[in-house]
Amino acid sequence: MTEKEITNISRFMSLVLRHQPEKIGLTLDAQGWTSVTDLIEKMQKAGKKLDFPLLEEVVANNNKKRFAFNEDKSRIRASQGHTIEIELGYEPQEPPELLYHGTAFKHIASILQKGILKGDRHHIHLSKDRETALNVGTRHGKPVLLIIKAKRMFNEGIPFFCSENGVWLTEYIHPKYFSVEEIE
Repeated sequence: MTEKEITNISRFMSLVLRHQPEKIGLTLDAQGWTSVTDLIEKMQKAGKKLDFPLLEEVVANNNKKRFAFNEDKSRIRASQGHTIEIELGYEPQEPPELLYHGTAFKHIASILQKGILKGDRHHIHLSKDRETALNVGTRHGKPVLLIIKAKRMFNEGIPFFCSENGVWLTEYIHPKYFSVEEIE
């Protein structure tokens, strides 16, 4: 299977595991888990060539580690980024001193005024490293890097969570907690 075909399967899995499980008649439990057998079967019925070895490859090689198996690989879920109501069960954790959020320059005026909003998602996604955040920002246009004072937020009572794939999550970031670095 080509890299492009694998990417298309990964994107479709993101759609059904994070946003629209009903698109293929998939059922997610309250924590976002579904049966691997059901996912494979329903994706095949939707015209996607998927079997268990390919699913393992998609999960293992997804550069953002968007998906996670349970211990015996009988169930699967998206690690974060859901727009549907689920409870991931993450416990609050103390974040590092700084975290990073990438966005497009076209959004910066609104962000400076309103802060960083989660939008339709359950949380704002933050990374431990600048590179990842810049890659995210680049997807949407000329990138801007927001440097988040995460430890200060945490010390002031704002909860943070860390997903299974190392993405830090929080619900809102007031402008007083970040600085902006424009990228040339």
